Amino acid sequence: MDQPTPRISSLGESAVVVDFGRVISEDLNQQATGLAEYLVENPFDGFIEAVPAYTSTTVFFDPSKMCAAGVGSAYETVAGEITTAVSRATKAEGVSKIAIEIPSKFDSASGPDLEIVAGQSGMSVDGVIELFISSVYRVFMIGFLPGFAYMGEVDGRIAIPRKQQPRQLVPKGSIGIAGRQTGIYPLDSPGGWQLIGRTDVALFTPKADRPTLFQPGDLVRFVPT
Repeated sequence: MDQPTPRISSLGESAVVVDFGRVISEDLNQQATGLAEYLVENPFDGFIEAVPAYTSTTVFFDPSKMCAAGVGSAYETVAGEITTAVSRATKAEGVSKIAIEIPSKFDSASGPDLEIVAGQSGMSVDGVIELFISSVYRVFMIGFLPGFAYMGEVDGRIAIPRKQQPRQLVPKGSIGIAGRQTGIYPLDSPGGWQLIGRTDVALFTPKADRPTLFQPGDLVRFVPT
């Protein structure tokens, strides 16, 4: 069955948002990352960057080049290029064929909110850990901090809302849950996710050729140490 036509809307003078849907799903995320990958590999004149999110892709462009290349406005020209790209792009099935393994500690010192998650779920702390590490998580998008990957989906039995009062300091490497999302703080930062563990793996190395460990579409597995 054909996919619904995505909605293209202007985001200022030099960007548009291509919206594939309004619910978090792997299928919509594959469409968003697939479009971004296609545009990077097949850029139109004036293309600058494509940034995929959960269910959308933001496309940045040089408006002066678009106006020169097209017969209408920069937006109309870009919208035409994107419509063509959407028809040719394929869903990204995952940048990593093998899940990236993250050595992690799960204890009261590393995960100060483990007891809270266990209490809400009606499970033991060990049960929460076993359920959490049993899943392979998809990186839906990068945001909030450099290298912070929004991953999912967490098993509904241990899903828990963010804290009403965020912590002023969450240590680098902390593993958290927010709803059915999980993520790792790449830097010391304020944050409101429920902390269940910690890793020493570097997620953001600014001077590296690939500064962030994760990319949208990657698969991640947490391995207890």
